[in-house]
Amino acid sequence: MERIKRPLDDVISNENNNKKRKLFVTTDIFADLEPVTSFRSCFESLTNELIYKIFDYLDVNDIYFGFFYLNNRFQNLYLNSDIGYQLNLSNISKRDFQSYHHDVLKPNHDQIKILHLSNPFTIDLIFCPSHLIINFIQIEKLILDNISSKYLLNILKYLIHLPQLYSLNLSIIDYIDNLSPIFLHIFCLTKLKSCQLTYQVEEDLLNDFTQLEQSSIEYLIINSHFRYESLQEFLLCLPKLRHLSMNSLIGSDHPSKIEFAPIELKDLKSVSLELYSIHFHQLKNLITNCFKHIEKLSVTTFNDSTYLSGKQWQQIISSSLPNLRIFDLQNNYNSMWNKFVYAWLSTDFRSSFWKDKQWFFQHCYNGELKSNNGIFFSTNPYRRKDYQFYWNGDHNRTNSNMNQDDYKSVHNLFLHDAPNGNEPVSYFPNVKEITIYHCDSILTSLDRILPLHQVNKLVIDSKKFRVNEILNLIEVTPNLKTFQLFYYSFDESRLKLIEENLSETYFDKMNVLIESNNLLKDYSIKLIDDDLYLWW
Repeated sequence: MERIKRPLDDVISNENNNKKRKLFVTTDIFADLEPVTSFRSCFESLTNELIYKIFDYLDVNDIYFGFFYLNNRFQNLYLNSDIGYQLNLSNISKRDFQSYHHDVLKPNHDQIKILHLSNPFTIDLIFCPSHLIINFIQIEKLILDNISSKYLLNILKYLIHLPQLYSLNLSIIDYIDNLSPIFLHIFCLTKLKSCQLTYQVEEDLLNDFTQLEQSSIEYLIINSHFRYESLQEFLLCLPKLRHLSMNSLIGSDHPSKIEFAPIELKDLKSVSLELYSIHFHQLKNLITNCFKHIEKLSVTTFNDSTYLSGKQWQQIISSSLPNLRIFDLQNNYNSMWNKFVYAWLSTDFRSSFWKDKQWFFQHCYNGELKSNNGIFFSTNPYRRKDYQFYWNGDHNRTNSNMNQDDYKSVHNLFLHDAPNGNEPVSYFPNVKEITIYHCDSILTSLDRILPLHQVNKLVIDSKKFRVNEILNLIEVTPNLKTFQLFYYSFDESRLKLIEENLSETYFDKMNVLIESNNLLKDYSIKLIDDDLYLWW
């Protein structure tokens, strides 16, 4: 069905239409007004400045679909403001995209400043052929999610013609054999200040960065595997770097003999690293030669007790990190030996050195007898987006250095072990994604530590989680968009029961959509690697 457009005149229809009336009701200041005519005259008498302030409280897409077709005045207000050129089309339907593309994108491509696309279909429609991206001459921030590597390489060739582009966020949907061409194109962007990359590669992939030019990038986030052996060549090309984050810096099981030569990164103030198979002396080498000016250091490790020597950390901080203000350490383990070693070595972090700097730490572990999972981590005054939550250790936090404000930044919560019967101390008001490990009946307790209605992603990796509990949890998370269940956690009979129950709620709704005339007449389908994408 085509969108029903109102006449683009400056007079709003006098029909007594409830839907039109609701469109304007944003506060109760108009509650005592007469029907539409009085309401219309009052709302339209507002100045442009006041209407723009109202727009500030609304989503960009809601402004377009709510106001663009009202009349010429609102259409001009939209097109003559910066709001109209900060486009987030990440969740747009196919029908809505067609009108958006016709009314805003095509006639105003040279005015758009921010563009966020997150499905392969919209990327293809806007940037096909790839050279069309050079028409977006004013674009400053570009976010492309779920883009194929081949298509991305074609687009990257033309980004050099966008003189205002300072921020680039790319999420690549398929596996990459060679990272070098991607970084080669990105490092040629002379105005680029911020770059975030998410990609998939094999852990043992080594890359040759000797051909890279020096980059203007100041803020770099890599949410994927990156080899320790490739890091020195890479950092040499980033002389203006201020913030570096890598969520999977990988070494090998055998310590590398690579010794980093000194690299002067005088502007680098913040470093965040998740380390895999990188020994402590390798990190020490990296800190001593490359990170001596930093003010914030965040390190996450897995099953490596060498990072639990408070005396070694004290020596490095005192000798090589004179400007360090924030030290964020997080060590995860899942073996009996490490459980014992962590409990023993963690006492090194209670000396006067750590107390004087107000750096405090806590050790939490799964309380079940057969479980060896645990974590040793920094507490106050850090703000993490990800948080490992242990029910067993929660009731002890009343004596820790954490407070409720420390939990407001948490968006991804990882839950371990089972509730212990104590009233939860911690509350996470802004959590959007939860992952459940080795838990059973937690639904009633879960509601006490986070608002379930705002959860949009649920991952379950627990053999103990009952089928009815899963279904009940899905039922009380109305905004759930992504549900992931690790199949190895369940036998075939339990999986079949889950599928049958889910089909009654989600799959049946999909069947209705597929059978509807609208979807049959107007849908797109695409297969990328093993993933099937449907857009309507």
